[in-house]
Amino acid sequence: MKISYNWLKQFIQLDWDSRKTGDLLTALGLEVEGISTFESIKGGLKGVVVGEVLTCSKHPNADKLKLTTVDIGTGEPVQIVCGAPNVAAGQKVPVATIGTTLNTPEGESWTIKKGKIRGEVSNGMICAEDELGLGDSHEGIMVLSEDFKPGTPCSEIFEIEEDEIFEIGLTPNRADAMSHFGVARDLKAGLLQQEIHTGLNTPSVSNFNITNRSLKIDVDVVDSSLAPRYCGVTISNLIVQQSPDWLKNRLRAIGLNPINNVVDATNYVLHELGQPLHAFDADRIYGNKIVVRPAEPGSTFMTLDGELRKLDEEDLMICDAEKPMCIAGVFGGINTGVTEDTRAIFLESAYFNPVSIRKTAKRHGLNTDASFRFERGIDINNVEYALRRAALLICEISGGDITSDIVDLYPKKMEDQQVFLTFEKINTLIGQEIPKDNIKAILASLDIQVKSVTETGLGLLIPFYRVDVQREVDVIEEILRVYGYDNVHIPEKLTASIAPSSKFEDYKLENAIGQLLASNGFYEILSNSLTNPDYAEHLEKEEIAGQTAILNPLSKELSVMRQSMLFSGLEAISHNLNRRKTNLRLFEFGVTYHKKEKGYKEVKHLSLLLSGSRSAQDWTSPEKEMGFYYLKAATDLVLDRFGIKDFAGKAGSTTILNEALDYYLGDTHLVSLGVVKPDILKAFDIKQEVLHADFQWENLTRIAAKQNIVYRPIPKYPDVKRDFALLLDDGIPFEKIKQLAFNTERKLLKKVDLFDVYKGDNLPEGKKSYAVSFTLQDEKKTLTDKQIDKIMNKLRTGYEKELGAELR
Repeated sequence: MKISYNWLKQFIQLDWDSRKTGDLLTALGLEVEGISTFESIKGGLKGVVVGEVLTCSKHPNADKLKLTTVDIGTGEPVQIVCGAPNVAAGQKVPVATIGTTLNTPEGESWTIKKGKIRGEVSNGMICAEDELGLGDSHEGIMVLSEDFKPGTPCSEIFEIEEDEIFEIGLTPNRADAMSHFGVARDLKAGLLQQEIHTGLNTPSVSNFNITNRSLKIDVDVVDSSLAPRYCGVTISNLIVQQSPDWLKNRLRAIGLNPINNVVDATNYVLHELGQPLHAFDADRIYGNKIVVRPAEPGSTFMTLDGELRKLDEEDLMICDAEKPMCIAGVFGGINTGVTEDTRAIFLESAYFNPVSIRKTAKRHGLNTDASFRFERGIDINNVEYALRRAALLICEISGGDITSDIVDLYPKKMEDQQVFLTFEKINTLIGQEIPKDNIKAILASLDIQVKSVTETGLGLLIPFYRVDVQREVDVIEEILRVYGYDNVHIPEKLTASIAPSSKFEDYKLENAIGQLLASNGFYEILSNSLTNPDYAEHLEKEEIAGQTAILNPLSKELSVMRQSMLFSGLEAISHNLNRRKTNLRLFEFGVTYHKKEKGYKEVKHLSLLLSGSRSAQDWTSPEKEMGFYYLKAATDLVLDRFGIKDFAGKAGSTTILNEALDYYLGDTHLVSLGVVKPDILKAFDIKQEVLHADFQWENLTRIAAKQNIVYRPIPKYPDVKRDFALLLDDGIPFEKIKQLAFNTERKLLKKVDLFDVYKGDNLPEGKKSYAVSFTLQDEKKTLTDKQIDKIMNKLRTGYEKELGAELR
């Protein structure tokens, strides 16, 4: 937000330099991100002086150029080549001397240099008004009054306003400071804390008088909850033209382009007082009636930018007796705006429901100065005052007359918020005691009324415009920012206590698993919990019904809470693929949200996503895709870090995964992993395979907390490996082979691995061959051949009996 220092000084008398004022504003919570300089004429006409044309003759080498000698007050006349048709001897003209920088309206600049034009030396430039930024004409040079003395700087002749502009990073909660008056109000409170007493000047509206009542326009507000207060007045006999220079300079200083005197006046009051206003061409209001009502579903409306917008039934519209004229609080219509032909207006000032305005603005992708303020909350008590202020200003600069009574529809008065503030709470939160008289003075400087005083605290009445001050802690924050954070003393002694902390604290487990995954080439992502409701189409039916919708969404794409970690992860993969990052290992800790019959449920997850090759392309090794077993290895790695080993796998398929595998420990679900279905990838424009593992984080942490960690010395005695080549039915999984092995030999069998699978020629139909290795070890002695053979025979017998296996 841009704030003009000159404009600010109209409200508060202050002779500080801008840096000092900026420091105070920042200390008050209005962070000044930068201070820039504004000049009503860019460059300030530096180097441009009054010159007197002494002689003017035809250029010897050009038909359209003239050779002049000009007295610029240096004692020696200079020769200047000029192409203007109206240059003549005896004129007083503006001359840009050597070294002067001129600026074009398009923002370009060039420096005047000594040079030759068609063989003749030119020591400067006689300027037209558009070349100096003093007007739009380029028909000829600018001729000045004969009273000016040669050499006089043109900056002394023309009124050039210089200003300093504060760029304030306004936080969303500070709706009260969205104007020059609001910033001045805060500045006054800060100055009072430094014992600098200064008044706060407000524009007078005492001259507001109704000339006649010749143009009455009725107003009907259909739903007062959407427009709690609506004011309006008519102004007739206007002359719509350019605004005076002082008004144009004020607007340009804060980055606004002047349009015409009526529109500029409404914009001026908006940035002066923080109250948006809108002017309708009264001759285009059908039936001399304003109706404030919700839009008809599916209807269309063309806004000032020429775009035809489809309206929603929740959009609040300003209509006449026949048609919509404006999207309330957001954007005006193309057919009822003020033009050069406008002779009478209906001037609107209102307070609209902030939530309604925000939804409408986001729905249509609009962010205007008006919607910016309405959706954060303006001062409902300022609505009529701002209307009077704007009406007087319009009459002053356009010659209009006020031709109706003010219509003020305010059926239910908004009450100020009441808060009880305890002195003990102030001291506890701030950390030191602030004198009670100082507290009361700060509250008074913030327009917070003290309604009652007790030994324990104060009963307060918060002004309506402080929409962010609703609780006791909010008031304490206000006291502290005005009192000054720098004035809170750091104690010489700090007292702290050490609380016992479990090694199974959630954040510790997150760090441990995060470090494990990062060391294995994974990158952590953090995605938005808000997501697109259309993603639920890929989930189970009960999940679609259980969506948690946002009451005030930023957009449709962010209107529900996510029910799966997959889709936000796919957005990240798509984003990276579009930037040619094709080999991806991603993980994320996050929460999903579900609506149940008896309320809402949040579930924490760890999500893994893999896509692309295992390693970057290299001539020494062939490219190998990350497949299902690579994902399974990463999943097993996480479970092993938790100390979870005796889990069981269950194959299947879900609405989002092919080749799905679920791990369970007893009846507790640990993780689901598999290949993301192609139709889901297509929705994200992903053309390569993506693998996904979804851990039930809360189940993992609960199991980890129950694990007994046992430390054992590294065995002294060697292990022994033996292999079997087993001929099995095609439907028998390796998991059964592994389980049967450990059931057969619990003591000495340490590990079972599958190192080869063969299907094909020389095998009976429906059969496959597994090459399985067994690792045996006795931690107390070296195994003998007799012991080993006995164990292997037991395993062979078990496989033949239980699985119908044959040893090849």
